[in-house]
Amino acid sequence: MKLAHIALWTRDLDAAATFWQTYFGATVDESYRSQRRPGFVSRFAALPGGVQIELMTGPWIEAVPDAERPGWDHLALSLGSAEAVNALAARCRHAGCLVSGPRTTGDGFYEAVLAMPDGTRIEITA
Repeated sequence: MKLAHIALWTRDLDAAATFWQTYFGATVDESYRSQRRPGFVSRFAALPGGVQIELMTGPWIEAVPDAERPGWDHLALSLGSAEAVNALAARCRHAGCLVSGPRTTGDGFYEAVLAMPDGTRIEITA
């Protein structure tokens, strides 16, 4: 079995696409606009290594900052080393999208937490 893709709702599709391109080197497809669901627009972001993220938006997506709700909480991406985590965390601190700096968690992960422009959290791990 193989993960086909992960889908994330966002209020700002272009900002989300730029985030994935800027910080993770993603290649982002052109927008797809659904003919059967008016207002639905998506773009696929392909990460190096083959993981694909479908970025989706629609006028029904509400802003609920920092709300915990049912569903996936975050996506964790392994960057392969503590040095890579530190480097990306430093870039994101400068850009204002670092939520929490690099640390070793109680369960042994070396990680930092970033936020997409709409607040969706992304963990980066060693």
